[in-house]
Amino acid sequence: MILIKGSRIVDPAAGTDKTGDILIKDGKIARIAENIEPGTEEVRVIDGTGLITAPGFIDVHVHFRDPGLTYKEDIQTGAAAAKRGGYTTVVCMANTRPAVDSPETVRYVLEEGKKTGIHVLPAAAVTKGLQGQEMTDMEALKEAGAVGFTDDGIPLMDGSLVKKAMEEAKRLRLPLSFHEEDPAFIRNNGINHGKVSEQLGIYGSPSVAEDSLVARDCMIALDTGAAVDIQHISSAGAVEMVRAAKRMGANVWAEVTPHHLTLTEDAVLRYGTLAKMNPPLRTEKDRKALIQGLKDGTIDMIATDHAPHSREEKEKPLTEAPSGIIGLETALPLALEALVRTGELTMVQLMEKMSLNPARLYHLEKGSLEEGADADLVVFDADREWTADQYASKSSNSPFTGWKLKGKVIYTICEGNVVYEEV
Repeated sequence: MILIKGSRIVDPAAGTDKTGDILIKDGKIARIAENIEPGTEEVRVIDGTGLITAPGFIDVHVHFRDPGLTYKEDIQTGAAAAKRGGYTTVVCMANTRPAVDSPETVRYVLEEGKKTGIHVLPAAAVTKGLQGQEMTDMEALKEAGAVGFTDDGIPLMDGSLVKKAMEEAKRLRLPLSFHEEDPAFIRNNGINHGKVSEQLGIYGSPSVAEDSLVARDCMIALDTGAAVDIQHISSAGAVEMVRAAKRMGANVWAEVTPHHLTLTEDAVLRYGTLAKMNPPLRTEKDRKALIQGLKDGTIDMIATDHAPHSREEKEKPLTEAPSGIIGLETALPLALEALVRTGELTMVQLMEKMSLNPARLYHLEKGSLEEGADADLVVFDADREWTADQYASKSSNSPFTGWKLKGKVIYTICEGNVVYEEV
């Protein structure tokens, strides 16, 4: 048993923010009250004074590179980064080698995930080999344990295939996640087409590449009724497309990364390839539109798109280096800084974006702190300062390395077990 005494309890499901005690027993939240005495049973008491207790974070978009690319990350090191960041559930993308397009690979991810102490869930591929041509056997993948479908990293260009995939995913009651960048408009990916790309002599990736596919898939989602997640949204136009689709009744969701909330295209000049990602960092106008989208409910979730790469890969020239950064260990302080301290979101609203809404998308009985719920919790100090200089991840490709951050996870508890403790 674990007793968390005197912490600030933030429950996005109930919309409450209050001080009290939480008793954890047999993997569940046994009791929540203003004061709970330890009693005679053996119980570990955690002093929660000055700390916040919330549902464990859920990341709907991570790359653990396992199988096949484990020099960048593997399921164990990825989960270690997740635990350090306060995450108790993660959804792994399918762009591994081999791709997660067979029941065998789905089961591999699940079995390796069971060794981590947190919930590691596999999203399976929409198309075989991520080739965008032939649909996978979604039903067989669901039976093996896939929780959703995505070809993330690669946009699906065949509209008729997208429609068929949405129809099948709806039948199976699982969500689809889409990477929205039309390569027809892109000459150099990872960098926004704008003032910075012009300064560097690189054409880059214009927002119309994102906006056009978001518009298409929002309308197909409206037609099919499928649950569709627009991944790592980055442009003001795409936010407006999602807003309109929701208003029309589409079951469209959207996620945004901490780095798109924090940085703009100017970061490429300072951090080089460490600020290169797909879709790219865009303008201050876009960044403000993303925050407004979070505020008004257009954007439902904060997801890290944790994308590890080796140092050698990221040290290549800007046009040759791979896109993506790690993000699990820095997500909380970046979100606190960009959203809560600025008054854009309350703490309850932030926890809704980081735990409750991701759980709802994937039909997980998570994201709440009610009695009887699974004891998947994060306990953090919103004011603790620390420097991002060492990572649990196997990779270190982040523009935030060396930043002084405010907000530190102290305990991550999954199924009633302390799986991470800040020492």
